[in-house]
Amino acid sequence: MAEGSEWIQTYKHSPEKQQQLYRKTLMTVIIAQLFGGAGLAAGVTVGALLAQDMLGTDSLAGIPSALLTLGAASSAWIVGRLSGRYGRRAGLTTGFLAGGVGAMGVVFAAIANSLPLLFLSMLIYGAGTSTNLQTRYAGTDLAGPKQRARAISLAMVFTTFGAVAGPNLVGVMGQFATSVGAPALAGPFMLASTAFVLAGLVLWIWLRPDPYIVAKAIAEAQATNPTQGGVTAKPSAPAGRDRGVLIGTTVMVLTQIVMVAIMTMTPIHMKHHGHGLDAVGMVIGIHVAAMFLPSLVTGILVDKLGRIFMSCASGVTLLLAGLLAAWAPADSMFWLIIALALLGLGWNFGLISGTAQLIDATTPATRARTQGTVDVLVSLAGASGGALSGMVVAHSSFAWLSLAGGFLSLLLIPVVIWSRRGSASSREGVFKSFK
Repeated sequence: MAEGSEWIQTYKHSPEKQQQLYRKTLMTVIIAQLFGGAGLAAGVTVGALLAQDMLGTDSLAGIPSALLTLGAASSAWIVGRLSGRYGRRAGLTTGFLAGGVGAMGVVFAAIANSLPLLFLSMLIYGAGTSTNLQTRYAGTDLAGPKQRARAISLAMVFTTFGAVAGPNLVGVMGQFATSVGAPALAGPFMLASTAFVLAGLVLWIWLRPDPYIVAKAIAEAQATNPTQGGVTAKPSAPAGRDRGVLIGTTVMVLTQIVMVAIMTMTPIHMKHHGHGLDAVGMVIGIHVAAMFLPSLVTGILVDKLGRIFMSCASGVTLLLAGLLAAWAPADSMFWLIIALALLGLGWNFGLISGTAQLIDATTPATRARTQGTVDVLVSLAGASGGALSGMVVAHSSFAWLSLAGGFLSLLLIPVVIWSRRGSASSREGVFKSFK
């Protein structure tokens, strides 16, 4: 391993050095997320519009979003396996660089007006979006149980700055693209390519010693000497492990389906009602800000109020978003902004509470592989939501899509109530992890 056994030994028996590495890891993750956030915004903001222009129909405009999330699903599995075997540094760097290649492929597809190249490139571009999401796990490798939700939040909240800047640079990047002879909608993908490559380089250069490799070494040392100090939990499987993984996964999957479905068709809905590209960028920018900016507060709430409470809050918030998107006047920027902000906030509640439940229920030895597998399911859920969204709107309306998404989110409440059931011992173990 790149760290070398001598590096590992200096951290295994020193809680002080573990804390130093924890803080350094969080800072590195934060910097990478600043770039990664800017990269993920391109597909969200103009992917459907680019497809609509090239395909000439609304019913298939959700295909790029579906391909993006399908690519994210496959890459999440690969990044998870690479991280489990070689560490976060190797896995995350590979994912971001692949995303940068995919984004540049979208640019060339737009210039050549090539649908096959567009579809292939959107698949590869998905690697950047899934890696940006998986980067949140790196900050938790050396975090204690009461630090996990906050660590996730810190990683996510700094994604906001890049993620908000990306959609609001749509107009500027569009002008730049046309100045070099490319279609205006290719501009945001030029930004995405550069941003993903920079995020990958930041992780490759500074994410060392690798926090995941160190965390596994600490867990192994604690297994042989349980009295040894450290910031990570003992490697024994938490009580209610399978239930915790299932509940955390379900929460993230449902929130992803609802968020992606409504978000994907919002630019199309706005275009049909006379809103320009800058207005679309503003609404999506605020939506993305609501996805990430509240993270710091959400992490505190998840640690203080509990994973279950915040998962239920996610369902209620997404329902309100769906109702508002369906019933708000289509020509009102104000109500569109409120609806999309609530959509992002509900997703934020679900992702952080679900991620915290997943981490609580895994051990360092298997955590990266499990996280990669779960993110595959989350991405596939998004792919389904993106693919079906265009068909639903084409055969009914944006209002029906929004209502369906809102009521689907209510399934979160019976799911988390079910998590309270089971044997007394499993229930006690799960509740301890929520405190």
